[in-house]
Amino acid sequence: MRLLIIGELEGQIGAASKIARSRGAKVAQAANIEAALNALRNGQGADLLMIEAKADVGKLIQMLEAERIMVPVVACGVLSDSAAAVKAIKAGAKEYIPLPPDEELIAAVIEAITEETNAVIHASAEMKRILQLADQVAGSEASVLITGESGTGKEVIARYIHRKSKRAGNNFITVNCAAIPEALLESELFGHEKGAFTGAVARRIGKFEEASNGTLLLDEISEMDSRLQAKLLRALQEHEIDRVGGTRPVKINLRVLATSNRDLQQETKNKTFREDLYFRLNVINIHLSPLRERKEDILPIAEFFVAKYAKANGMPDRKLSAGALEKLMRYSWPGNVRELENIIHRAVLLATGNDIAPEAIVLPNALSAGASAAAPSSAGASGTANKNELVGRTVESVERELIMDTLNYCLGNRTHAANILGISIRTLRNKLKQYGGEGQLPEAKAG
Repeated sequence: MRLLIIGELEGQIGAASKIARSRGAKVAQAANIEAALNALRNGQGADLLMIEAKADVGKLIQMLEAERIMVPVVACGVLSDSAAAVKAIKAGAKEYIPLPPDEELIAAVIEAITEETNAVIHASAEMKRILQLADQVAGSEASVLITGESGTGKEVIARYIHRKSKRAGNNFITVNCAAIPEALLESELFGHEKGAFTGAVARRIGKFEEASNGTLLLDEISEMDSRLQAKLLRALQEHEIDRVGGTRPVKINLRVLATSNRDLQQETKNKTFREDLYFRLNVINIHLSPLRERKEDILPIAEFFVAKYAKANGMPDRKLSAGALEKLMRYSWPGNVRELENIIHRAVLLATGNDIAPEAIVLPNALSAGASAAAPSSAGASGTANKNELVGRTVESVERELIMDTLNYCLGNRTHAANILGISIRTLRNKLKQYGGEGQLPEAKAG
């Protein structure tokens, strides 16, 4: 875990650094926000930023978002400065850590980030087989294509391979090809020089260079534009990239992993994905079965999320009741592990007794086991009334309501929502722009 500390933490930087290092973190420091941004632009990379609450936390988060640098931020300040704490959280900080630093609190924050990205919770024979295959190929330099439905845990397996590889001590960098607009993806991958395009306020190192000597994960690569596919193929073949606006190639040394929720072999037949790039990436294929086909994993994964969200929300650690577990086991899980996480998160918040009762497990009615996808034709007066409510409305308004309701159900998770709606995340993103921008959605998430 890479921690970048911004400022002096009110004289407590030494103590905070020592605690973080004792918990396995690699710690770097920047004097101010601009120095931190320069470090990130130049490929230093970070999994977590820690900044003084009295600094302009809002400015930092706005600048990170403007340059599409996705790193969580925690603020630190003296225990008595509650106003600064509230201001930092409202500005977008994920957590507030009082100073002098508490060893257990800092350890918990680091553990939460590490656990969230590294946990491989399983009990099924299928997942044991997959991990055995991952162990076999991890030590090689071969490209690995990880396939499966959205939410099955493809990125988790990619991180597992990196941790078991010879490059484990170096960076693991992820690029979500579906979540980044096409116009920005080339710069995100290959970097750019200052002034290369409008908004290029400084030179920016791309993900290929940031992953130097480590591993680069190209998440949902099937969403990549065909023009960029050609540039990616050249980078993999020649082991060099060209920054946008650059004048000379840059040598690279890294391992590439890729994920896709589509059948790339079929995509090559449809001429939407380059066949030569497919063969370059698909040296080893690891396919993840959907959760409905490995139901032995449901209980341990659910228990993991119960403990995680009970701790995160300061709530008692409840157990799943037999009725709640039965309800989980009957469900078909179209959104896979990601949907299970959302439902358990909601259940932890709704539970009131000693255990998590079936009533706290809120499933979408149209997708619940035993419920039909549509209301029966003999629904009666109530069903007729509901249908009549749609008469006179435009298709656009009904579509918007369906999309927004699905996003609310998914706690703002766009990838999960797109999967349930049966559309690509790119289509969902375009729809949200039509509705006035993604930024208006509470807690919207790309993945």
